[in-house]
Amino acid sequence: MAPPFPPFTRESALEKVRLAEDAWNSRDPETVAGGYTLDSRWRNRAEFVRGRDAIVAFLARKWVRELNYRLIKELWAFEGNRIAVRFAYECHDDSGNWFRSYGNENWEFTEDGLMPARHACINDLPIAAADRAYHWPLGRRPDGHPGLSDLGF
Repeated sequence: MAPPFPPFTRESALEKVRLAEDAWNSRDPETVAGGYTLDSRWRNRAEFVRGRDAIVAFLARKWVRELNYRLIKELWAFEGNRIAVRFAYECHDDSGNWFRSYGNENWEFTEDGLMPARHACINDLPIAAADRAYHWPLGRRPDGHPGLSDLGF
């Protein structure tokens, strides 16, 4: 996930956000972690993660619990080497209980396009299976699928 590189334009920030979304929708911890520096620092809810190896371990645990995970990210703001996004993802637990999780992330990038800092605030909402809005096959969200604003999230 290195390019595009800062300083970001609107177009390059949009591209960076989509590349991040695609990586997360792969549900491959190594793929996602490749976009972060070796010593990257995360705040994810109340958990603090430091380093690429810890990111891989965190994501491996996450996707064991969060099944059929599908995510949409949307650019909120950008300046220089920073991007702010909002996101929502849907998943279910091993008992079949569905959730939609809403959040915001603040990202900071190095000159080589890797992320040394990610700060995430996330809220979970239980939903009925009938209320799911993300129905694409697991993996990359198809082009033309509604985004967060289109869905009213």
